[in-house]
Amino acid sequence: MKFATATLAAALGALGLAASAGSAAACSAEDWKACKGKSWVDGDVMETPLGSKWWPHPMWGAGDQAGSTNWYTKPEVIQRALGASSGTGKVYKLGHPYTSTMPLFGVRQFSLRTPLPTGVTDGLGGNKITWNDEYLATEVGQVGTQFDGLAHIGITMGAPGDLTQMRWYNGFTGAEMSGAYGLKRLGPEHLHPIVARGILIDVGAIWGADMVAGDEILMEHINKALDAQGMAGFQFEPGDAIVIRTGWEQHWDNPDVYNAGAPGIGMEVARWIAGINAGVTVFDTWPGDAVPNPDPQCVFCVHTYLQTRHGIVNQENAKLSELAADQVYVFTYMYSPAPIVGATGSMGAPVAVN
Repeated sequence: MKFATATLAAALGALGLAASAGSAAACSAEDWKACKGKSWVDGDVMETPLGSKWWPHPMWGAGDQAGSTNWYTKPEVIQRALGASSGTGKVYKLGHPYTSTMPLFGVRQFSLRTPLPTGVTDGLGGNKITWNDEYLATEVGQVGTQFDGLAHIGITMGAPGDLTQMRWYNGFTGAEMSGAYGLKRLGPEHLHPIVARGILIDVGAIWGADMVAGDEILMEHINKALDAQGMAGFQFEPGDAIVIRTGWEQHWDNPDVYNAGAPGIGMEVARWIAGINAGVTVFDTWPGDAVPNPDPQCVFCVHTYLQTRHGIVNQENAKLSELAADQVYVFTYMYSPAPIVGATGSMGAPVAVN
């Protein structure tokens, strides 16, 4: 969910989220210290727009760049993940095909070129070999079924353009990260391959109607979905993949509808996810957050809470309908971020093994 300031402003304006020019709201981008007590704020000191400073990370320590993927270096987490499969041997693709017509946030592009052939036209050797290559121009970490790395979402609290006052996971500043040929900190090359116990929470199935943009998932909905799945009181463990289905996937082939907001979780559920030390979140929407948020000052605040403060990585635009149709609620979830040095995230298809 990478965005430029102008693109975000246009998107928020289209969704009715932009504050009016004469707004006197106490909590605002201009007066973020007045946001004390808001749902995304931790602590009672406004050292940052998220409340108290969040670095060094209390579990992974100063300088860590792997965040929640550190869980996947622990044998007990991997063993739990591998034991989550029921034994049917069925593998589910959780990613959508990548095309130029898929929903893309803002003005992102996906342009593929494949001249035929790119190798020699007359063949080489007695076997007359030739070959095809492709050229791909895109926001390689932020299109399609995408994975948000820890360099993706941060906050700013200084003058416009002051990189020393922009902070990401574990307190890394924009000045420390900035590099014209790839970010110098928090790239996906620092993340560990994810092998997690996946738990599907099918909120769309208990909503009572198709979910619409702005519908906010609360803990009562999480618990109701778990109860409907026969999983009331399920014991979540550190490193689990929390996979939340809204049914928004049904609009994938209609980008105008798909991009015009989304149902998603609010801060109540985000705090629960952080509290159970989840290893990764997975959503069938483009933001994970409810958009528009009931609080217009909460601009993707689930992102800043889970990723920036807690270092919990995030998979978006997942294809979850097949898991839901087969009522596969606990499974082995696997995804290895492409280690593109200095990128903000990764394309690629996660899989579920039942």
